[in-house]
Amino acid sequence: MQILNEPEYLENYVFEKDSYRISTKKSELDFEVIHNFLSNSYWSPEIPMDFVKKAAKHSITFGIYNVSNHQVGYARVISDQCTYAYLADVFVLESERGKGLSKWLMECIMSLKEFKYVRNFSLQTLDAHTLYHQFGFQSPNYPDRILQIIKPDIYKNLKRDV
Repeated sequence: MQILNEPEYLENYVFEKDSYRISTKKSELDFEVIHNFLSNSYWSPEIPMDFVKKAAKHSITFGIYNVSNHQVGYARVISDQCTYAYLADVFVLESERGKGLSKWLMECIMSLKEFKYVRNFSLQTLDAHTLYHQFGFQSPNYPDRILQIIKPDIYKNLKRDV
């Protein structure tokens, strides 16, 4: 059995609009910006930096950059690129909100050929339903079929065995 490496093309997407750029190149990610936001977010409070880096390593990442090449937003997709995808850690810095960046980010993500035939594309959100509805996301048809384990305080007082 041959094990295939992650295709290089997944890190070669670049989109430009006005004075902003979205890139899937992991080498451009500013983990200080990403960690600062995520560790203070409602969905991953106190997440350790090495967890943020490991999550990015195993995902398709999208960084949003301004004209000065400062990172102002982020998202990642966990996917096998044919049957399942999960959108996670989506944010635009507060100073950059109201400019349509989150909608543009979603347009870029959803335009990728890797997600064209994904059977199940999911996400969780507390407050951005209107944004995601524009791209076809909806509440589950059969919520009784969805099971999950949620550990909201897992990073507090984290004792690692890894």
